[in-house]
Amino acid sequence: MKEVFGSPGKVSGLILRMGQCLLASASIAVMASASGFSSSTAFCYLIASMGLQVLWSFVLACLDIHALRLKRDLRNHVFVSLFVVGDWVTATLSLAAACSSAGVVVLFVKDTNICKVENKLSCDLFQISVALSFLSWFLLAISSCAMFLLAASD
Repeated sequence: MKEVFGSPGKVSGLILRMGQCLLASASIAVMASASGFSSSTAFCYLIASMGLQVLWSFVLACLDIHALRLKRDLRNHVFVSLFVVGDWVTATLSLAAACSSAGVVVLFVKDTNICKVENKLSCDLFQISVALSFLSWFLLAISSCAMFLLAASD
């Protein structure tokens, strides 16, 4: 297999996974601290999706750490196939959650002006959480493409 940025068991892969995990965790924390987040199913879906991404990224980061410490190669066909499927499923769910939440935020802030009327809604925190989820998805998209390239080169 060829050497690709973000490969499993490499420092670049570990950095991507840690970034995904941290940004998704930050998105969850910000959304959960916002008052009124449970008023929208999209926000609850965002928390669930980011929670899945945190778990997936954390497990893969632990595998990367293990591989780096023992100098093992994780780039065999079985692992790469598992990583490809997991990354693409997680990326699809994360993008769907981020987009639906962004739509609700636009509806709240721009279209209906609910944020100006309802002071109990934390619209600024909603926006920050959605932005963090898109950043987390972007790192996951990079990992997904790297895994796909590794699987295709095998």
